[in-house]
Amino acid sequence: MLRSLPMLRGLAGFERSWLRRDIPAGLSIAAVGLPSAIAYPAIAGLPPETGIYASIVAPIAYAIFGPSRLLIVGPDAATMTVLAAAMGVIIAAEPASSNLEPVAIASALALGVGVFCIAAKLLRVGVMASFLSRPILVGFFAGVSLSILVGQIGRFTGVKIESDGLIPPLVEILGKSASIHWPSLLFGLLMFALLWFVRAFQFRIPGPVLVVVVSVVFSAIFDFSGHGIAVVGDIPSGLPSLSLPAILAMPLDKIVLGSTAIFVVSFGAGIVTARSFGSRSGEEVDANQELIGLGAANIAPGLFGSFPVSMSDSRTAINLATGGVSQAAGLVSAATLVAALVFLQSALRILPIPALAAILASAAISLIDVHELRKIWRISRMEFVFSLIAMWGAISFGVLNGVIVAVAATLVYLLRKTMFPRDGLLGRIDGRHGFFDLARFPEARPVEEAAVFAIQGSVLFYNADYVRLRLSAVAKELVAGTKCFVLDASAITHIDSTGAAALDAVAKILEARNIIFAVADLSEEGRDILERAGVIKAIGPDNLFNGREEALRALTGRFGQAGNASASNER
Repeated sequence: MLRSLPMLRGLAGFERSWLRRDIPAGLSIAAVGLPSAIAYPAIAGLPPETGIYASIVAPIAYAIFGPSRLLIVGPDAATMTVLAAAMGVIIAAEPASSNLEPVAIASALALGVGVFCIAAKLLRVGVMASFLSRPILVGFFAGVSLSILVGQIGRFTGVKIESDGLIPPLVEILGKSASIHWPSLLFGLLMFALLWFVRAFQFRIPGPVLVVVVSVVFSAIFDFSGHGIAVVGDIPSGLPSLSLPAILAMPLDKIVLGSTAIFVVSFGAGIVTARSFGSRSGEEVDANQELIGLGAANIAPGLFGSFPVSMSDSRTAINLATGGVSQAAGLVSAATLVAALVFLQSALRILPIPALAAILASAAISLIDVHELRKIWRISRMEFVFSLIAMWGAISFGVLNGVIVAVAATLVYLLRKTMFPRDGLLGRIDGRHGFFDLARFPEARPVEEAAVFAIQGSVLFYNADYVRLRLSAVAKELVAGTKCFVLDASAITHIDSTGAAALDAVAKILEARNIIFAVADLSEEGRDILERAGVIKAIGPDNLFNGREEALRALTGRFGQAGNASASNER
């Protein structure tokens, strides 16, 4: 039956024996996920139970509709930061929005993200998952992590911070240093140190789990609440209920823009996670199918009073490390969190806020991938610069505008890579087959009476002038006696009308020098464009060839016939 239902791919072929591995994996996922489920909502000013709700309903929805056996969805620090920025814009948009419950706004944005995912799947634009390059994402997340770190100042110190940005909150806490609640700060720093101690010595118990247990025990013994250390407070013990947020009462344009930003970051980062773990497990990742899984995983929290989620790298890593083999592990983790919500409510109520700040600060620092930044620096200085631009955008303009900066940086990066296509004159090497770049191979020699020139890249409006100038310069510098110029178009994937005009200009320069302009291995799409632009008529249909060798044989034959005719006329 499971094989006949395509929406249950993560459970297809399920065998009862798998439970021996999926149940321990699910328990481990819940243990690691519970602290972050309680902590992450604070980034967006949401109550802690919303994180637990998201960690329950999202994995269930993904298990039904998601294609992967091993991916686990859940709250994500970067997604929460973009969510916080989007919610701030919506609340500030108009006075009426300030009366809306933050949970309702977060739910509406989750539904918006889910709708975008489904629409993207229907339009088959899963390829946009690769739109944000790895360097851009690494830089953007580094900027997001700094924003999260600054956001924990108030939770560490017990001081209400009213300013936004990176520097203003630091200045504000210095001005309010007399109001710092030192027991809160010391306990938060102690828990932060415990997290790093556990990570440094690779304890078998996850650091966030240990911090939650230790914090709750200390809070119960020393009555933290009575001594001024803020605690989580009452958490509803019931299960999440189905409800639809009042979307029509919200500024729809801001909902759409916020959902777009969250979708771009959530899916862009999520597909990187999916492909990273897919390469380890040997599981193929279909970006378009993942859109369905992620869409369902966001619509479910939107209908149950929660917020947008993404693929969780920490939970997926735990799933792989503990031997999970199907989405049953995600279902077990959801059931475990339901039990925690029902039976551990009193313990979670006294969880100290500084402990949650320590968990968030540790998670934020883990988003700064120093190793990857060093690798990018070693591989490409230009890509490193774009990483810094994305980081600077998230810090200087806010996370929501930082998404726009990251996308703009990606566009600039793509244009920069394609604006100056690689090109060069080709020649032959004695004893070797094929053609070789004369600039790269000193032993290569030009073809007698001919010039072969290759362009590796599209000829479009934004680089057509560069291509025209390059070809014109080469055409004007051809040695005397050159009778034909063969453009190798095998690596030209696209030509537009501006590119056609550039090639037409080159054809006129060559015609003025009595040099035949020939094109080899032109794509059908390129041929249609040049046909409609009149370029083929200008250079002659008989000067289009299927390859360089064919072009040179045919043109050389014409030279020979012309030479014989000239000799006969002289006689």
